[in-house]
Amino acid sequence: MSAAPLAVGVVGLGYWGPNLARNFDAMSSSELRWCCDPRPQARERHARHFRDARFTGEIDDLLGDPGLDAVVLATPVVTHPDLAVRVLEAGKHCFVEKPLARSVADAQRAVDAQRRSGKVLMVGHLLQYHAGINKLKEIAASGELGDIRYIYGNRLNLGQLRAEENALWSLGAHDVSVLLHLADEEPYEHVARGESYVRPGVEDVVFAFLRFRSGLAAHLHLSWLDPHKERRFTIVGSQRMATFDDMDPERKVTIYDKGFDESAEPSGGFTPRAGAIWSPQITSAEPLRLECEHFVTCVREGREPTSNGQTGLAVVRVLEGLQESLDASRRAAAMTSGDRSR
Repeated sequence: MSAAPLAVGVVGLGYWGPNLARNFDAMSSSELRWCCDPRPQARERHARHFRDARFTGEIDDLLGDPGLDAVVLATPVVTHPDLAVRVLEAGKHCFVEKPLARSVADAQRAVDAQRRSGKVLMVGHLLQYHAGINKLKEIAASGELGDIRYIYGNRLNLGQLRAEENALWSLGAHDVSVLLHLADEEPYEHVARGESYVRPGVEDVVFAFLRFRSGLAAHLHLSWLDPHKERRFTIVGSQRMATFDDMDPERKVTIYDKGFDESAEPSGGFTPRAGAIWSPQITSAEPLRLECEHFVTCVREGREPTSNGQTGLAVVRVLEGLQESLDASRRAAAMTSGDRSR
């Protein structure tokens, strides 16, 4: 006899919440029971798409439903930790969109609430469920690339300007989660520089450098002020190199037999090598569907999610460290500018 569908409620019907609702509604393993948003127009707009769900403007209606198993939070980031704590303390499993919080202290509160409740806490770091990213991780872990020297990521676009968060928090939450997923360790050094060209005090371009105890180094270029739309990660190893390119419809992952070989000449030295280039086949399954299915499986089987609370906390630790570096850089630039004006 198959298990009953997991009863799920989605809170937040803005940009991303309806996509989550669509997946939980379409899956046979889950039932979309509630949709919650304080804005009447948002509820009216989506009620015709999810006819079997109940709509409300109050999260208390979800928390008070004894038949509801889990709550999915797609609300503004500043609300994540408080709402996650409320959900977990109400005895519900919790899926919360990334990032988990805007500070390490707030992220830790959510993790502590999960530990007390014994329920599942999963953070929506979507790219950890992308088949291309996981193939890249598999290739790196296999030793096919040799020793991993450095990793860099570019997330660029002429994108949506934001007033409440900079490019680091808006775009970097994606790439930091991928970087930690690939590296399997946290960095000890965080350096970031950015510029606010459009909105004063809100960096629309950020360059971040991270160094790890293993010797690995990483660089991230994050911008919504760029002529190119790029979502790419590159791993450079001692033997080969590999890329993940989310904008390429056919070759998401490419391996390059490139590097330097020791010269056979008596004088020694190194010679560049440029060999074959190939792309492994990966599934075309929607990452969001895989993510939602993983949440349901973890709840049913009592498993820890790949992007659990501790993972979400680690991402916030890195983002907070990079933000501190950004702030210090901005203060130093202001002091230098002040000195020059005198």
